[in-house]
Amino acid sequence: MGMTMTQKILAAHAGLDHVEAGQLIEAKLDLVLGNDITSPVAIHEIEKMNVDGVFDKDKIALVMDHFVPNKDIKSAEHTKCVREFACKHQVTNFFDVGKMGIEHALLPEQGLVTAGDVVIGADSHTCTYGALGAFSTGVGSTDMAAGMATGKAWFKVPQAIRFVLTGKPAKWISGKDIILHIIGMIGVDGALYQSMEFTGDGIQYLTMDDRFTIANMAIEAGGKNGIFPVDDVTIEYLKEHCDREYQAFAADEDAEYAAEYTIDLSALKPTVSFPHLPENTRTFDQIDDVPIDQVVIGSCTNGHISDLRIAAEILEGKKVADGVRCIIIPATQTIYLEAIEAGYVRTFIEAGAIVSTPTCGPCLGGYMGVLAEGERCVSTTNRNFVGRMGHVESEVYLASPAVAAASALTGKISSPEEL
Repeated sequence: MGMTMTQKILAAHAGLDHVEAGQLIEAKLDLVLGNDITSPVAIHEIEKMNVDGVFDKDKIALVMDHFVPNKDIKSAEHTKCVREFACKHQVTNFFDVGKMGIEHALLPEQGLVTAGDVVIGADSHTCTYGALGAFSTGVGSTDMAAGMATGKAWFKVPQAIRFVLTGKPAKWISGKDIILHIIGMIGVDGALYQSMEFTGDGIQYLTMDDRFTIANMAIEAGGKNGIFPVDDVTIEYLKEHCDREYQAFAADEDAEYAAEYTIDLSALKPTVSFPHLPENTRTFDQIDDVPIDQVVIGSCTNGHISDLRIAAEILEGKKVADGVRCIIIPATQTIYLEAIEAGYVRTFIEAGAIVSTPTCGPCLGGYMGVLAEGERCVSTTNRNFVGRMGHVESEVYLASPAVAAASALTGKISSPEEL
């Protein structure tokens, strides 16, 4: 029996010719990631181990992004802990204020991940890097500590689900609509501990930003990872951002899949995930008037330059509706600068929106957009659980940047096709 993309990557990093679903392996790691929330726990654990430093100072990335610039004393103490650890062990890839960005947008931009890598991160959305043809997955802080110390991690080889994407999506259909459609179709546990492997002729129409968004939200379907084949779009991105050699793995023709779904991208409509689960999806023929209080455009899911470009196209020359707070957060400093140079920031400000330094902030109810009781937010983030963005009686509606920007203008959940 042949192997899937994920199985081939794991086999290569375990030094094995072949692996099968359910097999326990120990694999070498190309990168270990932590942020300002998860790293302190890992650091305290590694300090208990009988190890002399970290396994490779160049293969650890510590990104201060959730509560940075620090919002309070506790977050300042967390960041100080990580800062001191990075200095002590001369960690090469430490990103603090001024060099910061939202981790899952920052690492590909900085060329720290490439095709064929195995990456673990103490953040559930580490699965983002599957867009580049890597195996990447979220782990707990103690597993992060073990990875930093040894450069290895244990895995149970996952089964895979094959998603065949066909057709060309319409103008306002983005990666966010595609992954929300998939999650709505299979549910939040539909791919539990399975690899979500994307293929088909429709992939050629997806930008790298689309692919990052789709892979990022594999975890919202319960997936162990999401992964795309390496094609010309991937190769061009890697040429621009990464100078490391890479290996492109492709699934065998006789690879075994637990399930297979075919999705016609040309038939998809703008999709919104209603509270309080990402699987609670609706298209606009199923949505009545839903007034809103806030819009957030940003996060590791949709803070890319293409996301800001779409938002600017919709907001240009218009005004955010009275009573709506529109918060826009570029995912990295580089993206922020690109948005300034392209004139998007001026467009946002003139429309009545605010623009923040890169931060996860409101996505997890941290700061820069916490919701009060009874408030509703249309957000391009990745989760809408009870209390995710603030008060337990608030509501989060997940949507694409196009839907979010259109909703900011009308004061209710709206499709860009309605403008």
